[in-house]
Amino acid sequence: MTTRFLVLALLASLLWWSAARADEVTVAIAANFTAPMQKIAAEFEKESGHRVVASYGATGKFSAQIRNGAPFEILLSADEETPRKLIREAGAGNRFTYAIGKLVLWSPRAAFVDGAGDVLRQGRIENLSLANPKLAPYGAAAVQALQALAVHDALQPRFVTAENISQAQQFVASGNAQLGFVSLSQVLKDGRIEGSAWMVPANLYRPIRQDAVILEKGRGKPAAESLMKYLKSEKVRAIIKSYGYDC
Repeated sequence: MTTRFLVLALLASLLWWSAARADEVTVAIAANFTAPMQKIAAEFEKESGHRVVASYGATGKFSAQIRNGAPFEILLSADEETPRKLIREAGAGNRFTYAIGKLVLWSPRAAFVDGAGDVLRQGRIENLSLANPKLAPYGAAAVQALQALAVHDALQPRFVTAENISQAQQFVASGNAQLGFVSLSQVLKDGRIEGSAWMVPANLYRPIRQDAVILEKGRGKPAAESLMKYLKSEKVRAIIKSYGYDC
């Protein structure tokens, strides 16, 4: 048996072993976390050999789908209450906070949104985008902030309600809304916000604690368990912070 044949056989064996241990994990991910998760997933796949099958959307919709048997193994929620309920009612577990979100009022137009949020009181707003508060925690946070500022009722007829926070940002970016409430991570690029924005003070809305949870279908699955562990790593925490979250 030649040396060349032995090397080829060894390589084939290693490739077979690698393929045999590789697996995939299906993950439901809050829409606001799209950009950081895409980067995290790429790094995880490179380091682990597992593949991430990601779906992005509204936490409320994912919750309903999971209860109806959707084949997700992990949920990265935009809140903490949904994972708590799934632990109580749907066999989920291992909950932890992977990110704390920040709400901003944003417009792609320079100087349209002032640094104190006074634009909300000036009567210049024709339409205001926000995610559906019944489905999306960032939408609920926007409503809480508007109520705290005592401008909710006056502005409500001008709401452009989106299914999730990604769509809320798209409405503003496309010009279908003048401004909107979005996640800081969606408009932060290279440490700067393009356009104009007001960082909504944290005391105007309940903390947006975004929790991860392994679902019943993911328990005992190597790829799912591996990803949950990876999300707690210092490398991932650094990525998350670079997108404007606390963690």
